[in-house]
Amino acid sequence: MTELPETLRLDTRPGLPADLRYLVEKYPREVWPTHPNLGEMAQFWLQRHDMFRELGGMLKTSMGDYREGRLAPREFAGWFAPRLRFFLQQLNGHHQIEDMHYFPVFAAAEARMKHGFDLLDSDHHVIHDALELNAQAGTAFLQALQADQDRQRFAADAYARENEALLAMLLRHLDDEEDLIIPLILDRSEEGLGVSL
Repeated sequence: MTELPETLRLDTRPGLPADLRYLVEKYPREVWPTHPNLGEMAQFWLQRHDMFRELGGMLKTSMGDYREGRLAPREFAGWFAPRLRFFLQQLNGHHQIEDMHYFPVFAAAEARMKHGFDLLDSDHHVIHDALELNAQAGTAFLQALQADQDRQRFAADAYARENEALLAMLLRHLDDEEDLIIPLILDRSEEGLGVSL
């Protein structure tokens, strides 16, 4: 994969580049909820993104609660493990659907945005690698809960770093993806793009 300039890399970019913002400037976020072209598919997709934001925040908060001693290891592990698994699996599946189905449709509909969808696809690869690291660190951390306190602390710190990096990239990606796709849907309609539910 080609190395992106720092201004486009997921871990450093401040948002979409100016040449991809022409539709979000025409359709800013404030108009999305009441726009007549915000159909069922777009609403469902935005709800999925909100679920990832919420669940990611819950995982981060629970990790902080554990590290601050507000959750015992056994209680924490019972809550954390299934939610982490669900989060990682759902995010991976969500990206596969976007890459295989939606991105090609959107890129074909608006040729000026093709490099934006290439950028989002590149993000998915970066996020996938971060998901792998997150899963490995999460597994090591959960296993360390059976060990002494020093090993638990070390594993918790290692997982927290992976989790924070993943969440920061994910939040940037979700915002940029929405800023690219939702205005396109509002401009063309779900029916016009062939993506309605």
